[in-house]
Amino acid sequence: MSEEINDYEEDKKSAENHIDSNESTETITRVTGMYKEWFLDYASYVILERAVPGINDGFKPVQRRIMHSMKDLDDGRYNKVANIVGHTMQYHPHGDASIADAMVQLGQKELLIDMQGNWGNILTGDRAAASRYIEARLSKFALDVVFNPKTTEWQASYDGRKKEPVNLPVKFPLLLAQGAEGIAVGLSTKILPHNFIELIEASIKYLKGRSFKILPDFLTGGIADFSNYNDGKRGGKVRVRAKISQLDKKTLAVLEKEYDSLHQNALKEKTPKHFSFNPNFISSYKGYELGMSLKEIELLHNFRSSKKWINSTKDFQRVTGVSDCLLSVISPYFKFPKWVSQSQKQIKSKLQKQSKLDLNLATSEQLQKVYGVGPKLSERIIRYREKFKGGFADIVELKGVYGLSQEVIEN
Repeated sequence: MSEEINDYEEDKKSAENHIDSNESTETITRVTGMYKEWFLDYASYVILERAVPGINDGFKPVQRRIMHSMKDLDDGRYNKVANIVGHTMQYHPHGDASIADAMVQLGQKELLIDMQGNWGNILTGDRAAASRYIEARLSKFALDVVFNPKTTEWQASYDGRKKEPVNLPVKFPLLLAQGAEGIAVGLSTKILPHNFIELIEASIKYLKGRSFKILPDFLTGGIADFSNYNDGKRGGKVRVRAKISQLDKKTLAVLEKEYDSLHQNALKEKTPKHFSFNPNFISSYKGYELGMSLKEIELLHNFRSSKKWINSTKDFQRVTGVSDCLLSVISPYFKFPKWVSQSQKQIKSKLQKQSKLDLNLATSEQLQKVYGVGPKLSERIIRYREKFKGGFADIVELKGVYGLSQEVIEN
């Protein structure tokens, strides 16, 4: 028994000594240093792997991987964009939607991708069809200029299963031709597109050692002022104008619109226009168009069928029960006529208070002031009055005037 106690005490002492030795070897790591390294890693990843194009080939990583995948699949025939997107996901560690959008933007530049199907329209802002409905293949220009396996530097893909190019050996200033725009961490880029022919001429001059100057150009056309361009460096400005011609004294024709504004203009044209309306006469279709539910429309129609009027925005919400959010959207278009806020009795009492005219002495203008009498009826009354010597003997004789209703005669 005594031996067991001694063994237990020895084990306890050895455990304590082990804990003391571990405590003496522990080191303190400051959190500030960890965050500094992590942020720099994150920033460099966003800059190099997502947002900013490489200056060597002019491609962002997703664009480079799309081109590499299209080269893998190339057999001279069109491939569905959905298939290309799926193949690109072997190299690109992000979603299929970002790959498809990047591919549509590449195709709309009309330089590297031969497109088939509805790829959208940069002039109207229309989106491309779904990736399963459109097809693509590499253009002849891309096959001749972009690829060369012998001079390409390769690296492992994100999962190590494939090899992808570090940069593509592009034999053309593609970054200037296509332009680029991207936002990273603490860094952004905006390079305007340039004219294809001017870039080729400038490249020839550069190879010959001659001076050259190139300025941006846009697929959408337009007039631009590059007097403060500053060769595209910080602080440079480009002013873009539309070409306007006068068709007549009241009409101006805008022939070319500003770069980057076409999409916004197209969206404005597509948004439905709402005009002022009387909420007392909202039909079922109009209510549906405004976002009202069937129950709210039915409550409005039931209220109006009882010959009651909605006289204010508060009345409309009280009757229909629409939400504050919907009311704030549609109420600016409400237009209440003056007579809506008056009952039928008030209207009749006002008419009765009006001074009665002497029919035999009243002029055409005075007759027109009577509720329901217009220019034609006033002329008919005067012509009919002239048939009688001394004028009307009784108001009942007005029934002989064509077009006069009993209500107007009483007025």
